[in-house]
Amino acid sequence: MNAKEIDVQVVCALASRQEMRAIKLPEGSTVLDAVLASGLLAAFPEIALDRSRLGIFGRLVGADAPLREGDRVEIYRPLAADPNENRRRRAARAKRGR
Repeated sequence: MNAKEIDVQVVCALASRQEMRAIKLPEGSTVLDAVLASGLLAAFPEIALDRSRLGIFGRLVGADAPLREGDRVEIYRPLAADPNENRRRRAARAKRGR
């Protein structure tokens, strides 16, 4: 008896390029299984999996989250700057400019 397979997509985006891979995995696979099977870590050697967050359709999930048919796994790169800190700097500049 063959194990049922599911179709999922794995996407990764850097400022300079983006890539999406459609893969088939055995039912019961996890987000980490999809990332490893996609080959995107080899295509994006600058991505460190231990520092990157993972998501399914824009919702953060753990590497052990189970996948369902049609899921889109997203590998999020670390932010270059803290958005809260950027807001504080803009507010301080605006306050000084008054």
